[in-house]
Amino acid sequence: MREQLGDRGQEPDRDQRGLLRIGLAEVYNPSMQPTLYPGDQLVVRYGAPVRPGDVVVLRHPFRQDLLIVKRAVERREGGWWVMGDNPYVENDSREFGVVPDELVVARAWVRLRPPRSAGRGGQRSMARLVSWAVSAVRPVGSRSWRRLRSAPAVRSASRRLRAR
Repeated sequence: MREQLGDRGQEPDRDQRGLLRIGLAEVYNPSMQPTLYPGDQLVVRYGAPVRPGDVVVLRHPFRQDLLIVKRAVERREGGWWVMGDNPYVENDSREFGVVPDELVVARAWVRLRPPRSAGRGGQRSMARLVSWAVSAVRPVGSRSWRRLRSAPAVRSASRRLRAR
């Protein structure tokens, strides 16, 4: 399964764009589930400083024409250790090692989830539109990562209690 992140337009020239270097990218692979799903759009900031827990867009170390999205887990000698949120997809630093700083293209700022299809009639109720609007736009920063890291333990404990 190929993992990539589609970038609408080219990476802006960092010297010519000034202070506001923002782009839009689309996620194509499930490696960041449950945070990001295929079809999600990301508003990204080129050249933004990266902190542990941030979702970043980077050039694949072995195929630099391929942009991928991962979470910057920690700084290590030589660059960033990056991982996907989906533990079953290993196309990350477990496979290719530390990613040099120059391959980190942008930091994801906001996730935009596209609306689901309207069904046969093509109509949507107002409640469904409001529900989508409330859940469609979410920041994708290190705070969501902290919640994600603590969530599996809570879920697994509740499953064990229900199973007994």
